[in-house]
This record gives sequence, C-alpha cells and structure tokens, in this order.
Amino acid sequence: MDKKNIHVVGAVIINNNKILCAQRGQTKTLSQKWEFPGGKIELGETSKEALEREIKEEMRCNIEVGKQVDHTVHEYDFGIVHLTTFYCTLVDGEPVLTEHQSIKWLPKEELQILDWAPADIPAVEKIVKGQ
Repeated sequence: MDKKNIHVVGAVIINNNKILCAQRGQTKTLSQKWEFPGGKIELGETSKEALEREIKEEMRCNIEVGKQVDHTVHEYDFGIVHLTTFYCTLVDGEPVLTEHQSIKWLPKEELQILDWAPADIPAVEKIVKGQ
C-alpha cells in the first residue's frame, strides 16, 4: 500500500533572539519529540496561510510568516511528511499550550540539546549554522 503524503508547515518563531520549540504530547505520534509548531496545509491554502491559521489555533497568538528555512521530506511509518519551515515573528499575544505538553524559548546555539522529530532536524541544523 502506498503511504500517504502529508504536507505540513512549521513555524520557527523568533522572539528576543530565542526560538520557540514545542514538545509533542504523550498521546500523539512521535510523542515527547520536539518540533516547530504548525500543522497540515488544508486544501486551497498557501503554506503561509496554513501556518498563520495553525499557530492561531494551536498557540492562540498571531505571527508574521517570513522567509523559508527549509523543505524536508521524511518517511515515517504512518506516511511521508513534506515539511516546510519558515522564520516567523510574533505579532500579537504569547504562545499558549493547547496541543503541546511543553514549550521552551532557546537561543539557536542550544537547539540541538532537544530530542527533535526527525523531519525537523534538517531545519534545526540550518538554523544553528545560521543559513
């Protein structure tokens, strides 16, 4: 059986030179792994529109989506994830935990201490190198 392709977006939200990292809940796939918050792109949405909507739903705050960080394709047992990450700035509000079990603001030099979801790792590496 062909695996389904899942198109998702992730927000690399920067505030005061720190980056928002979000930890997946215990009940989710890849539980306890860290990721850039975001979610699936719905039909008819651009990736930027999807990201703004997802962050508003998931974290109850508004962001401005900037330039793309990375695009990664990673095959998991549940499907093939196409993840596009973007640099974002916080425009309004503070991130609130609704879906994640934990969030941290870390300087980019410390990102690699976390246990990231595999699809997020290439973006983490680019950010750490300042690419």
